[in-house]
Amino acid sequence: MLVGAATIFTVRDLAASLTYYRDKLGFDVTFQYGEPIYYACLCRDEVSLHLRAAREPDWVAGNNALCIFVDDVDGLHAELATRGAQIVKPPQDYAYGMRDFDVTDPDGNVITFGMESKAATR
Repeated sequence: MLVGAATIFTVRDLAASLTYYRDKLGFDVTFQYGEPIYYACLCRDEVSLHLRAAREPDWVAGNNALCIFVDDVDGLHAELATRGAQIVKPPQDYAYGMRDFDVTDPDGNVITFGMESKAATR
């Protein structure tokens, strides 16, 4: 039985990324590991996101994407805009049945926040 999953984003500057996710996206930093710190966990509501520093040559920052499903996409968009998040696409309805918007982090990792809007068209 599968009981959970954790998305891991590789970032260039872990401290700056932790600040961005905490202050701009409203996540809580719940775990940090290493000396110096090179791995961290962030949580907001029922979503966990892990960050790791780009310490290894094959760990490339900024090539990741995540979709997070929400109850109120417009309300979250308004909140994140007020916080100063890097919003790259405002909320809109799509033919695939979702209303969503995109933000990026300082490394260019993309997070799409979305909710069901209407039946998808084919």
